[in-house]
Order: sequence, then structure tokens, then C-alpha cells
Amino acid sequence: MQQLLRTRASEETVAVRVADRAQSWREHIREAEQIASAILAMADTSRPMHVGTLLGNTPAMLGALAAGGLGGFTLCGINTSRRGAGLIRDIRIADVQILLVDDRHLPLLTGLPIGDVRVVNVDSGEWHRLVDRAGPLRPYRETTATDVFMLIFTSGTSGDPKAVQVSEMMVAIGGTMLADRLALSGRDVCYLPMPLFHSAAVIAGWATAVGAGATMVPAQFSASGFLADVRRYSVTYLHYVGTALAYILTTPERDDDADNPLRTAFGNEASDRDIADFGRRFGVDVTDGFGSTENGVIVTRVPGTPPGSIGQGLPGVAVFDSATVTECAAAEFDADGILVNPEHAVGELVNTTGRGFFTGYYNDPAAEADRMRHGMYWSGDLAYRDAGGWIYLAGRTADWMRVNGENLAAAPIERILRRHPAISQLAVYAVPDPHIGDQVMVALVLRPGEGITTRAFTDFLAAQSDLSPNAWPRWVRFPRELPATATNKIIKRQLIGERVTVGGEMLWQRAERGTSYADVAGRTPV
Repeated sequence: MQQLLRTRASEETVAVRVADRAQSWREHIREAEQIASAILAMADTSRPMHVGTLLGNTPAMLGALAAGGLGGFTLCGINTSRRGAGLIRDIRIADVQILLVDDRHLPLLTGLPIGDVRVVNVDSGEWHRLVDRAGPLRPYRETTATDVFMLIFTSGTSGDPKAVQVSEMMVAIGGTMLADRLALSGRDVCYLPMPLFHSAAVIAGWATAVGAGATMVPAQFSASGFLADVRRYSVTYLHYVGTALAYILTTPERDDDADNPLRTAFGNEASDRDIADFGRRFGVDVTDGFGSTENGVIVTRVPGTPPGSIGQGLPGVAVFDSATVTECAAAEFDADGILVNPEHAVGELVNTTGRGFFTGYYNDPAAEADRMRHGMYWSGDLAYRDAGGWIYLAGRTADWMRVNGENLAAAPIERILRRHPAISQLAVYAVPDPHIGDQVMVALVLRPGEGITTRAFTDFLAAQSDLSPNAWPRWVRFPRELPATATNKIIKRQLIGERVTVGGEMLWQRAERGTSYADVAGRTPV
């Protein structure tokens, strides 16, 4: 990124726009050099050159990203939704010696044992004076492709977050390739509402804008404020993650929604229905991909990708049985589209050639060893692949369920349930069966103003010919919202921990050997 950022140093086009403030690329790079110089002046070079950011999506965060690239030190993106012991754990694991924080997030550190970490408030007058007085930048190092640009923590949906070492090559090449793929240029305006401490926003948001020389508009995600921002800043490119599109689609639809400058959107983990609805409603070309912070397995969505599939893997990508360490059989389907051989077809997505672009976890050898087994990279994602090579996600490895002697995966059930027009978001997961194995439970969030009855839900399930009888949910709950990470990924472990003892919500139970549902909580969905 160091070399890429330097190419923008003389450009007068707009780099950052927030409210009424506009900063050219020349000004932005100059300020980032001063920030880097100020940081290096206070750093202890005998310690790892790790600088943490506990910042929102603000010009200060954009400045820190550019400063890290230009200064040649490693930025550590600290998740702003972490609290207490979890927050301190992440800072310590990353060996942060300087922590950049803003006024909004500074109270999160109150009373915490911060140790010898130097906390710098980027909103303070003292910091601004230090930056203004900083001398010429003398980078900590001239970076190479394999140097670590940033430590980025995984989302932590299935356990403690792990600090992934993200290389200079991954950020620079990933950003420039995506900018080229989406035909972005200096005339485009990139809207960045996803957390910039996460890899997707760094690569598909920030680095893509740098690669194109486009204008960056950092923002805190707001479903209700999305369209107003698009129009205000003449946004042409949106990066999203997870259920962001679903949230936006819950806002009231207007006849003039498509009257906006937005041209293209790129992200991952949106449902097929949300992709189609978002594209139609806002007149946007939406491209959804698959990826992880580790980037050990690469699957690309190519023309002709069937509904529900994430695409085809690069050479070496396969689906393996983790117990036998052998490749799983091709998925087979009956006339109704039901997967008939899940026990033999569903396995873990792996890279048989090795680690791919995974450069390792920082300070976590046990987790890294778990990823790199038998000379292959094991992603932790369950999947199956059909005879044509198309890959379908089946959830995480914790999403296996054993129901009435049948192995089921959560993701295929979720894809079927999403067909119901009243459902906005959902999560399928296992709860223990009192006898043996598991029962299927689903948490449903309905679209605003929508309702559903037990009879209508039963009729809907019965009409889904590709839904296995064992996949019918035994329990259905209706929370107002689903627990999610800052990157809009649903935290299933919290739902699993709550099981069926949920207060204040409608809760349905299906008869043990029947198809009808009874409301066991006496509530109605809102």
C-alpha cells in the first residue's frame, strides 16, 4: 500500500468528503504522512511496531489507515463493539503499544487495566498540535508484498476473535483488482458504512477507493439514512457486509427510490432475494462474493452461478470430510431438489494446495495449527459441491445438526425459509433434543408491518418441496432483532445459549410428530 498511496500524493481530486468538508488526495496524503511521523516519534522501536485504532468510520480512521501504509508500521484494527475484558484481550494479543482513540470511544477504556499502552486521543488539541509540528516522514520500513499491513480480528461469531495477519499484497492487490473489476475511477464516490476495523471494509472499501483514486465517504451505517447520504454525496459505489441490504430493505419503499446516482454495490453474505430486491428497488448492479479475513479459500461468483451457490473455487478448493480427510462425494438431489446424500456430500471447505493467502494468526499458534491440518487450509465453513462444481454453503462447522438420525446443515434450511415474503432476517440453529440428538430452531425477524400465523407458516413449509421433513423447525421464535457483530454477522452462539427460554416474544412449538404449530408464549409478532 505504501507505493500505491504515494501515487496519489500529487492529485487534486477529492479523497475524503464528510458533511461540508472536502479534502484532496494531495492534502490527505500529506496529512497522513504527518500522522505517521508523529506516531513514529513517540514509538518504541524495540517493541512490535503495532498501532491500534479504536475509532469509528471517520476521517481520523481514514488518516490512520493511510498513515500505517505510508509509515510502514502495522495497524491493528480494534473492534469498537468489544467491551471490558474482551477489549483488553484484543489489545494485548495484538501487542499494541500505541492506541489511537476518539472522543466517542475513549470512555470504553475507563477503569480497564491498559498497562503500558500509550493512549492517544485523536480528537484532542494536543494530538492535533503534535501532528502539525511533525517533521518529514521517515518510514519505519519500506514495505514489501509479504509484510503485514494490518492485524484484523475475525468476527468472533463462533468463539474468541483471532488476529489475522493481513499482508500488504492482499490489501493492495485486492483493492486495485476490485476497482478494475467494477470499473471504478477518480470520478466515483465510494460510500464506506461498514466498520473499517474489518477486512472486508478495508479491502473492498478503503483499498478499492485508493486503487481507483475515488472519493471516500466514511459513515456509520444507518438503514434509514442510507439513501439520503447516497444523494447528498452523489455516491456511485457501495460496499456492504452481511445483512446490511436486508436492513435497508426494511425501510418504507418509495416510488423515487431508484432516482439516485448509485451505480454498483459489492459485498458478501447477502441472500439471493435481498440482492434481487435491492437491485430492483434502487436501480443498482449488486455483486455478492464469498470471502473471509484469512483468505485461505477463494470462491468466485461467475456468470451462470445458480441461485444459492457462492460460485466455483479456484484450483485446489475442495470439500473434505474432516474425519477421514478425504474429498466428499458430489451432492445429489431428488426430483424436488432435496439434498439426498448430506452425510457424504457436506464437508468442510479446504484449500488442498496449502494455506493460500492465509498468512497466519498473530500470537495464536493453536488456532493457526487448527486451520493448517494435513498440509491443507481448513476454513471452518461447511459446504457441498454439485456435479457441475458449484459450491453451496451449509453454515459453519458448528452448524451441523443431527435430527432423527439425519445430518442436517443450517444454511440450506435458511435459504428455503428466506422465500417467505414476510421474513426479513433469520437464523437456523440446533437446540438439544430431550431424548437424543438435536432439534431445529429458527429465530425470525419479520418485515415491518408484516405478520404471520401458525397455519400460514405450516402451509408455507408444506409448499416447499425441497424442504426435508426433518428440517421443519421444531421451535420458532420472533425476536425484534437478531444478535449481530459490528459487521452484521449473526451471533448464533448467543441464540443457542438462550435456547427456548425466551421472555417477551412469541414462541411457537411444533408437535413432536406433527406439522402444526402452537403458540406457547401467548404473544403475537410485531
